[in-house]
Amino acid sequence: MGDDRDLGRFLRSRRARAVPERAETPGGACRRVSGLRRDEVAQLAGISVEYYVRLEQGRARRPSGAVVEALARALDLDDVERAHVQDLAQARRHSTRPYRPGVARPELVTVLQAMDRVPALVYDHRLDVVAWNALATQLFTDFGALPRTARNLARFCFLEPESRDRFVDWSDVARATVGQLRLASGRHVDDEGIARLVGELAIGSETFRTLWAGRDVRERTHGQKRFHHPMVGELALRYENFELPGGSGQRLVMFSAPPTSPATAALGLLAMWNGTPAAVPGPAAPSADKDSLGSAMAAVPRQ
Repeated sequence: MGDDRDLGRFLRSRRARAVPERAETPGGACRRVSGLRRDEVAQLAGISVEYYVRLEQGRARRPSGAVVEALARALDLDDVERAHVQDLAQARRHSTRPYRPGVARPELVTVLQAMDRVPALVYDHRLDVVAWNALATQLFTDFGALPRTARNLARFCFLEPESRDRFVDWSDVARATVGQLRLASGRHVDDEGIARLVGELAIGSETFRTLWAGRDVRERTHGQKRFHHPMVGELALRYENFELPGGSGQRLVMFSAPPTSPATAALGLLAMWNGTPAAVPGPAAPSADKDSLGSAMAAVPRQ
């Protein structure tokens, strides 16, 4: 996926972003460069300017852990960026592994199917969706109708026009998706699947190319995501990511909302549309036939 210059490129991108005043370095209109100069980073990190220049140019490729930590402090990196620098510094290039979409354990698929009121899916480090339940297809897309190699959250975000309608905050989702993929590329430098995916997205999306060039990294663990469904309108849902055991690199993500919220009522209606009875907040839960579903949808508050 990457090469021995990735560390230097990332350091340059963070140096350009750094705030001189925050690093107690003189700023102001007289500065001719944005961010910090190379000599300033070297001084803050306690290393020679020559060595730092070699790092940025990719001529010094394996800095020690102490140097990496010093650079992280000098550039004011957050925890995710710090981990990314460590990944890039410790990377070893091996023979390229052939791309094989991941597979979810059958027991995990059974658990997902039993979660009839909670949208949930499993994806791997490439953002390939390897398992999902019916409610997840209502929020995203019908993964089962796609070829196996096309079931990917980044492809859906950048290559499917439908995603701009489904994600209320599409720009935020796009940035987070690129950041997560960039983070994975540093951890799995010999993964041909990531390289192929990045190439496909770069060809198909100018927005992806711009965001990828920024070299920002993100780690999505929990938060809020707003969806728009053509039948029930907007759903503001909380998500939680859980890393699955076994070293597969797979993650389970589940979406939920407060019990009495409009989003929970909308999820109940979508569950009935899927043929799964679900309790709907209110005096009585309607039956799952289409006529009663249409009447119930009219009563769901739009956010």
